[in-house]
Amino acid sequence: MKRLFFLAAVLIVAGLLWSQDLKTKYEPSIDGTIRGKYEYNTSLEGHRFQVRNARFSVRGAVSPFARYKAEIDLSDEGVTRMLDAYVEMKASEQLTFIIGQQKVPFSTDNLRSPHNFLFANRSFLGKQLAGLRDVGATLEYSFEKQLPLELIAGVYNGKGLYNQKEWRNALSFATRAIYSPSNWEFTLNYNTIQPYELRMHVYNAGIMYTFNQWHFEGEFFYKQYEHNAFVDTKGFFALASYEIPTPKLKAMESISPRIRYDSMSDDNNGLMNATTNTYTVDDVERARITGGINFNLKKPFINEIRLNYEQYFYSNGTANNDNKLVIEFVTKF
Repeated sequence: MKRLFFLAAVLIVAGLLWSQDLKTKYEPSIDGTIRGKYEYNTSLEGHRFQVRNARFSVRGAVSPFARYKAEIDLSDEGVTRMLDAYVEMKASEQLTFIIGQQKVPFSTDNLRSPHNFLFANRSFLGKQLAGLRDVGATLEYSFEKQLPLELIAGVYNGKGLYNQKEWRNALSFATRAIYSPSNWEFTLNYNTIQPYELRMHVYNAGIMYTFNQWHFEGEFFYKQYEHNAFVDTKGFFALASYEIPTPKLKAMESISPRIRYDSMSDDNNGLMNATTNTYTVDDVERARITGGINFNLKKPFINEIRLNYEQYFYSNGTANNDNKLVIEFVTKF
């Protein structure tokens, strides 16, 4: 009888330890990003407050090989949007398969999450030209053990997140290569997309260098329209950042002065103008200089204040109503 009681006790303890380990291993994690900002438009002498993001996500694993993520933005400039919602299968240490709603693997600035922005607003390239989220499947392969190279390829509906019921005869395809030796990172990207009648081919190249407190980054964007339906679209940005540690300040970890130049030429989204039966300008040519300072507060969570001023430059007589001062408060938990 004593042996039976002892064996039962051992089994109960082992079961409790196993269940606790299972709970810890597969327990979902919840994180979020809040961005609140104030903007003063010096061109219009106007003011506004915005909640730019109120993102919450749940992610975790259901087995050693399967993971998931679901992310919603409760206030993207006042609009609620469902963002990521995908299943990730780990076939090996090097090979990963993802299916569902996700960022299209194109452009480093496009793939950067809001809490990792270097400025309060994305570059034109990251927002207007390559701000891509879609529904589809992605394969990622890492050569990390042999060399610092990652290859990514995917196929997607090509109509964005909110038009998933339509049957498609023309899908979107994307490829991305990342080579990151030492303090450098080089990226090459290609995306072909046909959201409407016109197919477009988009190319992107990026370079990044980090040394001590310095960080430099640049990307170039080039879009071609089949049948020469519209003049090729080009985009570019370059930025520099310097991080100054502040060990004597109790609440602040560092201060980062930053500057960026970005530009884009006239852009078309692939939809023909129904009135003129031609492809007309959907987003006009412009350039911008953004200067600012980021105040990086103490961790354990990301918490910073971004102070930026944006000076716009328009051509072809377009009125400039966009110069603005931005103060943004960001926390990631």
